[in-house]
Formats: sequence, structure tokens, C-alpha cells
Amino acid sequence: MFQRIVNALAEAIEEGRLRPGQTLPTHRALASALGVDLTTVTRAYAEARRQGLTDATVGRGTFVKTQPASGLRASAMPGIDLSMNLPPQPADADLDGRLARALADVRAETGLAPYLTYQQPGGTGTERKAAAEWLGGMVPDLAAGLTPDRLILSPGTQPALFALLLAHAVPGDTILTEKLTYPGFKAAAAALGVVLVGVEMDGEGMIPAALDRATRGGAAKIVYLTPTMQNPTTATMSAERRERIATVVRKRGLVLIEDDPYTFLAPGLPPVASFVPERSYFLASLSKAIAPGLRTSLVVTPDAAATARCAALLRAVVQMSSPLMAAIAAKWMRDGTASDLIDAVRVEAAARQTLARNALQGHDAAAHPAALHVWLGLPDRWPAPRFVAHLGGRGLAVVTADAFATDAAPPNAIRLALGAARSQAQLARALAILKDALGSPDAASQIV
Repeated sequence: MFQRIVNALAEAIEEGRLRPGQTLPTHRALASALGVDLTTVTRAYAEARRQGLTDATVGRGTFVKTQPASGLRASAMPGIDLSMNLPPQPADADLDGRLARALADVRAETGLAPYLTYQQPGGTGTERKAAAEWLGGMVPDLAAGLTPDRLILSPGTQPALFALLLAHAVPGDTILTEKLTYPGFKAAAAALGVVLVGVEMDGEGMIPAALDRATRGGAAKIVYLTPTMQNPTTATMSAERRERIATVVRKRGLVLIEDDPYTFLAPGLPPVASFVPERSYFLASLSKAIAPGLRTSLVVTPDAAATARCAALLRAVVQMSSPLMAAIAAKWMRDGTASDLIDAVRVEAAARQTLARNALQGHDAAAHPAALHVWLGLPDRWPAPRFVAHLGGRGLAVVTADAFATDAAPPNAIRLALGAARSQAQLARALAILKDALGSPDAASQIV
């Protein structure tokens, strides 16, 4: 962690986000902001000073060195963070330019002041209509019966998941999910006091027969799953598997929460919700397909009453979406920009998967051609915690399986978020570090 702080400082100085002479936060303030202990920040600041990045003066504090040492990045660690699953940003997509033009268009149409006041939770009627029409075109199997009163806009998927748990669960309830599942859902469940029970998976994700067995006894009433490029395993359900899961949902009277943030990147498969719409919530996100900062997720509900209830709970959780972001998202859905950007991200994701596939030949890597991540099983000589610490010492951050596990026996594996690298060149450097580390012996095993 201390080295990641040093890497971030070096990168910010190199890119001009931190200026020569600029005062840095106090040790205690930075530790509090990052949620780390004070000694970690103290060690990071000492290392940054040793590398010639900063200076410190008693009474004045720590500040960026006025004349940083030459060859700054050569002496610093690579500082590549592949821990956060982000959509890659292809340069030719011109996201910055598109966003600037969208803001100008919104300002020209209505001015910006109307977007600085309260709006109704779940999106305006106009925004819901635009979203319903666009989503029906992107996911045709949902189009039948998809009306604006069955759809809400949420400021990201996380508050929508929280609202759905509030709507359908009480503390102590059991929720079924994949054996390895999204950490955000784990956090929401823990906050609300509900119990997650992992269901066995195979190469396509959750196994229908295992789901059926897990429902016996009637303790569980909700199932949560990600059927497309599952996070973290990348498992993708076939259409036949999805229909079989839906059959169990209907047979056992379950409520289905289908979180499908990657559906736009791998089109053509019917949502599980399309087979059992009366018992399902389908969530699709622009955060994973375009950019997290859009904070726009689309939630399809079973009916208008469920929409109203979910919107009311969203109000209780987050009040409303950012009106300006919702307006931009709706505009992009209407004028084709959203689809164009998703196409560009899909192409970039495929190129990065090719880099990963070439670098990881011969290793236990699971992937999907359009996925934003790779699931990598580690050799026995490299326990995941030690391997991640080893990578951290070389400036590379990844996530271990325990972040996703629903029980105390996670597999010996890591997730690589390919989209988090700023460029294909940076990703190639990260993969070279990873490949070299996989081929080296566990350093701890060599200590006599």
C-alpha cells in the first residue's frame, strides 16, 4: 500500500496534476482520507522523498520538490492498478469531446439551472421513455412490454441493489448468489444484515440443479446473479442455461435480481428476466459499458407498482440521480452516442483481451473475448495473498478471490481488470510484470 501511494504521487507529478512547490496533505489527513494507518503514509512520504519526488520542512510540511529528479519514472515503480474493473477508454472515441458537446447542447436547449434543483427519483418521464426505447433496441428480448412505467434510472447499480434488498429482504433473510459474487452486493447484504449463500458454479456460472437444491426448505426467497461475463470468473450462461435458471425461479417462487452490467458488451443472449419477467428485476449499467462517472443504471421492474416502490426506496437511499448526468445519458441514448461509445469500448476490450491471452498462454486463465477482466488461477507454489504482495512490490495491483467469496474457502486465484490500464502499452507492461512473476518461485519459500 505504501508503494501504491508513492506510485500515485509520481504519476500525478509526471502528468502535472501535482505542481512543483505544491503542499501535500499532512500524514494524518492523508491516512484518514485513504483509510490506512498513519505508519503507511509516513513510510510512503519517506520513500517519495528518497526518490526525489518531495521535500519536507519542519513547520511547513511536505511539498512537491521544486525541481524533481531527472529520470523520475525510471526510478519509481510502474504503479499500474488493475484492481478496479473499468471500461477502457479508447482515444478515438473522443469521450471528452462528446461530453463537452453534450453539455453545450443541454445548456442551449434549457440552460443548466433546471438541473441544479430536485428531480423525481428514478428519472423524469422523458428520460424513462428514452431509456426504455434504447434498452429495447439494445436487448431485444426485453422489448416486449418494456414501457417507461417498468423502468427507472438509478445513479449507478449499487444504490439500486440496496433499494431492492430493502424492498424484498429483512435482516436474517437468506439470499442465494454465485459462489463467487460482486463485492458491492456483498457489502450491501452485510449492511442490511442479510445472509448470502453461495450456489455451485461451473463454466457457465450458476448451476440450475444446485440452485434448486439450495431452495429446498424455503429459507431463501431471492436469487442474485450476473449471467454475462460474470464478475469475477467471466462465466457466461448460454440461452438454454438462462431458461433453466428461470424455470427454477418460477418453480420455487423466488425473486430474481439479474445484475448484467456487461450485457451491452456481449449482445445477443436473452436475459434470464425475459423468461420470467413477472418475478425479475433486470439491471444494466452504463458505468461498465461507457464510463463510471455517468452514474446511470437502468432497472427494469416486474410492473408499475414495483417501479413506484423501487423509486421511493431510491429516494430514501440517495434522493435522486444527478439531474445533469441523467440528462446527458438520456440524450446519448436518443442520439446514438451511447451505442457508438459502447461499440468503441467493445473493440478496445477485445484488443486488450488479445494482449492478455498472448501473455498468459500456458496459465490457468479464464476470459471472454469482450470482457473487461480475466480470472487467473495461480500455481500452488504461489498462495494468492503472497503473490499479490509480490506484485505490489513491483508496482502492480490486482484483486484476490477472497474479495468475491461467499464462504471461507476461496480458490487460489486473482482477477485482472484490463480496462483499468490507461493504454494498451501500459497494460502490456503490466502483463509482462505478471508473466515474469508467475514464472518466478515464491520468494517466501526461499527464506532459510
